[in-house]
Amino acid sequence: MTANARWMQWVLALLGLLTAQALAGSRDFLVDADWLERHLDDERLVLLEVRYYPHRYFTVGHIPGAVQVERFRDLGDNAGVPLVRFPSRAAFQATLRRWGVNDDSLIVIYDDSRTALASRLAYLLVLYGFDPGRVKILEGGTTEWTAFNALSREPVIPRRGSVTLRPADRGLYVEWTEIYDRVLSRRDPQVVLVDARPYAMYTGEVVKNAVRGGHIPGAVNVVSLDGTDAQTQKWLSVQALERLYAGIPKDRTLIVYCHDGYRMALAWWQLRSLGYRDVRLYNGGWAHWGNALSLPVVEGSSPYDEHYAL
Repeated sequence: MTANARWMQWVLALLGLLTAQALAGSRDFLVDADWLERHLDDERLVLLEVRYYPHRYFTVGHIPGAVQVERFRDLGDNAGVPLVRFPSRAAFQATLRRWGVNDDSLIVIYDDSRTALASRLAYLLVLYGFDPGRVKILEGGTTEWTAFNALSREPVIPRRGSVTLRPADRGLYVEWTEIYDRVLSRRDPQVVLVDARPYAMYTGEVVKNAVRGGHIPGAVNVVSLDGTDAQTQKWLSVQALERLYAGIPKDRTLIVYCHDGYRMALAWWQLRSLGYRDVRLYNGGWAHWGNALSLPVVEGSSPYDEHYAL
């Protein structure tokens, strides 16, 4: 390795460490409708809407000024298997520029899914080195906004941006091979595997987004959406989140997955807000593992079955 390569590796590691320190133990990235109203005239603001049903951007309406995000096309690997793998840096950078994002933009993201979809987009920004201090997630979405404000059906076409992203931070995600090695094979005590899906999907009672049901051997189930309120679309209190994740130690490496990449991103932000410092997402999640027929699966409520318990 050349001296320049070593220096760049050190710089990227330092930036990753600073990002982790900036995010841990804080909810500063969460904002409400009043905050957004006060910042709507900020010339650096880029407001992004990512709906579960994207056509509602036009049929129901969006917050004035919001750019539409098409959650699968814009937030996944369109040529990958599965599609929910992370987009490449080049593809995501091109998408951000199309949305009008610059290096100094203030990005506010909202959805209609209790911040799970917004969390995926916000995570990708951090993954590729965008300043986390300039990334905000709007709680309440259009539900809170429409209490005192109207929606618009006019599409927003922004001026092209010039943001430049960095290579993906390898400390923020894993591939399936690392899970197979550290969790299944070596039973690394420093790693905790967390399944953020609904309990019925964890046990295999409900099969969704894959040909097989169940969970990855060794995974414990903590449903990330249980940390949010279905009516208000907002997060529960810090104390409620601490109770939700009470069984997860803070001094371990956490690997989190879900079925399509959104609930695990919500878990990532929740855990970071509680002070967990080493949280990584499985690139591909259950949409990959559950469809890879050679990889083992456990059904039922226990992390391991009789084949993997010993």
